[in-house]
Amino acid sequence: MSELRNTPATLLIHGLGGTAYDLGEVPRTLEALGHTVYLPTLPGHAGEPLDLLQVDAQDWLDCVTQQYRELRQRHRVVHLGGLCLGALLALEVAKREGHRDRLILMAPTLYLDGWGLPKNTWMRHFVYPLRRLAERMRIDESEPYGIKNDRLRKIVRARFSRGDRFHYPFVPLATIREVDRLRGWVRRGLDAVTCPTLLVYAREDEITSPRSARYLSRRLGGALETLELANSYHMLTVDNERALVNQSVHSFVAA
Repeated sequence: MSELRNTPATLLIHGLGGTAYDLGEVPRTLEALGHTVYLPTLPGHAGEPLDLLQVDAQDWLDCVTQQYRELRQRHRVVHLGGLCLGALLALEVAKREGHRDRLILMAPTLYLDGWGLPKNTWMRHFVYPLRRLAERMRIDESEPYGIKNDRLRKIVRARFSRGDRFHYPFVPLATIREVDRLRGWVRRGLDAVTCPTLLVYAREDEITSPRSARYLSRRLGGALETLELANSYHMLTVDNERALVNQSVHSFVAA
């Protein structure tokens, strides 16, 4: 085996239906600290929304695990983090791989109970067994697009209207089923995650309430730093308090 590099590596994972755009300036914040940042594209992403029907939660987990293990073979220090779905994947990999360096969880969605979701969201579980129906049903990206800032929201709206490929305009309900499978894995054995963790969440997240953050705060087994944002929605890496998010990530990994 070749000698391990002293340059820290950070593996960051984007959200459901998204790309590295989801992560805002966080990658550049880490690069400014001298980190080598890796931004894998999850299977089924960066193509067409229906590509998601060809993959499942295990495919996502395998992708991140493989990248993580490769980095462990090259770097002495490997940090791990993600946003939304990416945060869940980072957490599950940290648990299974005995991660010991820094873990950054941004807007982890352990519960789909945010104020922006329909009251009947829980009924999705009754549709999941109807495979063909679950594959045909679409969950559209819609206002507020996870963004509280009006100016930024207009930019995102314009990008969707142009058909820019920065984020899928919808995901099949069958893909939400796979995220729910992942949530089930994540909830088990969280006390085994003993690495230093930064948990960033928005009080007004329209996708998941602070219940997700409270759940993790009670069950993670290592030292935990939390940052609650009061003026952001789900996409907190690009919203009103993005500078505060970047500052907190910088301080956390620089420590």
